Amino acid sequence: MADIEYVLGSVAAIRELYPPAEFANHQVTNYRGEQVTLRDYRDVIRHYTENSLAADQFDGFQVRVLEGDGVYSIILSANDPHDRLHNFAERHILLFSPAAGYKAVNGMRLMKELGVWNPMSGYPVNKDPSLCQWNLFLPLGLNIIGQRGILLMHYPPWQVLQQGTFLEVMTMHRWNTVLKAAGVPENEVSFYRTIVDVNPVAAPGSGQSEYPNDYMPIMMASAFFHGPEERDFIRSMLELYVAPPGGGGQKYTLPLLICGSPLYDPQAPGWFRVTYKDHLPPDNYRTPTLDVLQAGAFRIRPDSARETPYLGANHMIAAGVTGQCTNDASKIPDIRKYEAQDLVAASFLYEYAHDPDLDPEEAKQRACRRWFGNDDGSGAPNPPKAEDKQIICALAQTDLFFVSTPLPHPKYTWEECLKRCADAGNGNSPCDPPINPPPREEGS
Repeated sequence: MADIEYVLGSVAAIRELYPPAEFANHQVTNYRGEQVTLRDYRDVIRHYTENSLAADQFDGFQVRVLEGDGVYSIILSANDPHDRLHNFAERHILLFSPAAGYKAVNGMRLMKELGVWNPMSGYPVNKDPSLCQWNLFLPLGLNIIGQRGILLMHYPPWQVLQQGTFLEVMTMHRWNTVLKAAGVPENEVSFYRTIVDVNPVAAPGSGQSEYPNDYMPIMMASAFFHGPEERDFIRSMLELYVAPPGGGGQKYTLPLLICGSPLYDPQAPGWFRVTYKDHLPPDNYRTPTLDVLQAGAFRIRPDSARETPYLGANHMIAAGVTGQCTNDASKIPDIRKYEAQDLVAASFLYEYAHDPDLDPEEAKQRACRRWFGNDDGSGAPNPPKAEDKQIICALAQTDLFFVSTPLPHPKYTWEECLKRCADAGNGNSPCDPPINPPPREEGS
């Protein structure tokens, strides 16, 4: 068993980057599925470090967190080569350093100075009795060196901080299902869930009385987490995450999904479009475009050693929130279009696991041919294989038949959804009898 000890950072700095223990639920679930109580910062640091080690699939690991001489130190041991532990430790330190994660603190301080930090502090939102709270929240507990793709998203919901993990929100539950439906083996799913948020601020969301996103608009990310070197949080984190030790190819880094569309949570694509406007294709009016299923490559910084492949994608929960059966399966919010686009996004990432220097347009075309039957994802989905038509149908069943209590979850298991589609005798159409959803009530 190899072991390593390292200083994560000063007590003062790390306490600004990890949430205090009292914000978590009385008990949270650890990586083994056990209920544990977080009592202090050492517990919090250990908990999220263990989650990251589990996501990176270290074997038989143990974590100790020490506080002394004004710093937090970590002792790791695992049944893995020492070099792998060293890579984890080195990257762990970098993520919380002034060169990366700590830049979020500078953005938060500027927001507080200008009086724009949590404008609804102390008040309930959308009639929810709980009060509005914000706290800095980095990509804690996610991959540190094992990731194979990155998700650029808006902000983490407060529920993540309460539960001590990104993985229990419905967004991640659904993304797990999409990844497996696209053919990612279950033992590799954990490599495709690493998130960089353009606003690293845990706030109400994900069913917790999500208030209008006007409180975290595109300009907030640009003003406070992307700017001069001391506040250039987003690009600094992206550079670290898309280029883990040994990750990517000779020409390209790991691929990036830019998640969000005009119909649901467009802030991450909006930030990307504003930031890289000179590198995106223009429309007929010379406006830079970033559409769902638009593929390309860019350099995170002008001097970045490798380009990063990207694909525009829907927010991972958008189909479950706004998807429905319509008379036109060629455009969202039709559920069939949503499901096929999401499967293309998952397949795009998975293509790079097999060919890390694949041209982004070719990666997109391969995925679109499978799920749409064409090269660009235009029109209604028309997979060449019957089993893929059934997968689109089954995904639609998980999103169209949803139960909100006691905890939000699909009404049917994945196996039940596949069977519903197979037994329907309607050509695997989720929107036709006998498996179509009931009509939506007015205003729903």
